[in-house]
Amino acid sequence: MNGKSSLVDAVVVTKGMDNFIESCLFSLCRQTRPLGRIIIIDNSANSMISRKFANDQRFEFFPQPANLVYGQALNKGIEASASRFILCLNDDVILDEHFIENALKGFSADDQVGMVSGRILRSGSKRIDSTGLFLSYYRSAKERDHGTKDSGQRNKEEVVFGVTGAVAFYRRQMLEGIKLGSDYFDSDFGFFYEDLDLAWRANNFGWRGYYVPSAIAYHVRGLTTRGVQGVGKRFARRFLTDELYLSLIRNRHLAIIKNERLVNLLFYLPFILFYDVMTLCFTVLLRPRLLMALFPRPAVLLSAWHKRKLIKSKLALPNNSFQT
Repeated sequence: MNGKSSLVDAVVVTKGMDNFIESCLFSLCRQTRPLGRIIIIDNSANSMISRKFANDQRFEFFPQPANLVYGQALNKGIEASASRFILCLNDDVILDEHFIENALKGFSADDQVGMVSGRILRSGSKRIDSTGLFLSYYRSAKERDHGTKDSGQRNKEEVVFGVTGAVAFYRRQMLEGIKLGSDYFDSDFGFFYEDLDLAWRANNFGWRGYYVPSAIAYHVRGLTTRGVQGVGKRFARRFLTDELYLSLIRNRHLAIIKNERLVNLLFYLPFILFYDVMTLCFTVLLRPRLLMALFPRPAVLLSAWHKRKLIKSKLALPNNSFQT
């Protein structure tokens, strides 16, 4: 942590695509609950964004020499911040002006709340992007209400499993308590499942997520990973590159290895295997060239197993399962 402490800092990761970052930053500046710092991790190839806003004192840019993936970039931003609460954003998100003011109420609901989700809507529509992140029976990530029409069905504040990585509001105390080495988000994950992995780990440490429907944001889902042609389309994995497709499959397995408890694994194993069989069939039909690379390499599996042991040893420490 660096710099002067504040209540809320924001960390935005950008690749400088289609000027989305400008709308995102200006929505942060319009918040009724002012932020301490707005930290931008600039992953654009030529740092055009940081040069464009070079004279704007409201923003702090951290250009990266290498193109970091989302979780790695967020780790850089979280480490640079010093606030009690940290709002992590994709650059294709626009916040309602009352988002932070309303979302902060979620942390006041209970000392065990370490993550807050708002009502995340699809940009330019009345459909829901996420009202909280959940762990499915298949041990995959499930964005609640994703793609459904917002008809007021989620107007009640309530506990949720976690929060979507596109608009993730965290309590620093939780992040510091569950990090592994210098990682808040697992650097091995690249794209996909980094938000579920963090939420799963947090739940194992006794933290909870919370949903506040009055905290509204708008998100263009899939722009970073699928490109413009895949935004809003069904069966989104069709639009992924081979590399991202393999990450999607691999990271689910890594999250299970790191976080699943043995008794739960025995119960959910039929669902896990069914999901794997369906993935295998999908790959055979549409991407047969990837069959040999479908499952994680031994070194990656061993790394995940090592992290599982680190988590277990950390949980075994006195008063470390949850600290108020």
